[in-house]
Amino acid sequence: MIEYVPGVALILAIVILALSGMWWGWRRRSRAAAALGVPFGPASGKPVATFGGLYVATTVHDEPLQRLALPHLGFRARVSATVTTAGLALDMPGAPTVFLAAARLVGAGRATWTIDRVVERDGLVLIAWTTDDGTVVDSYFRLQSSDPDALVAAVEELRTTTTGASL
Repeated sequence: MIEYVPGVALILAIVILALSGMWWGWRRRSRAAAALGVPFGPASGKPVATFGGLYVATTVHDEPLQRLALPHLGFRARVSATVTTAGLALDMPGAPTVFLAAARLVGAGRATWTIDRVVERDGLVLIAWTTDDGTVVDSYFRLQSSDPDALVAAVEELRTTTTGASL
């Protein structure tokens, strides 16, 4: 029995070192992303459509493998996405509402993959938006009981009618 103690201690030390490294890396990533700023607050405008599904991730714009650990957007969660006449509200359990005003919306489209998730062709909805400091990011959603094309169309309609922009 005594001869196993050094081996167990070595394995335990490696596990503790690995977990400490993961914790340190996530904290560093979270602190860096917190500087970008997320628009929390109640939704404004009249509701146009609501979509249910899963929030998957937020990444650097056009870099779907560079996850951003933004406050309350760092982990997968159920989401209710409500398009209003003034923007897009994201409601997730246990988190404040993220309200993306129409002026923050850069575009909407479909995607097949992002960090941690690969689905059937065009199975994800991608919403590109700007953070408080003006950085463009992409948020990905996997709708379950709603039509993904309807969400893309609603966001694009909102974006083009309120800002006059088009992709």
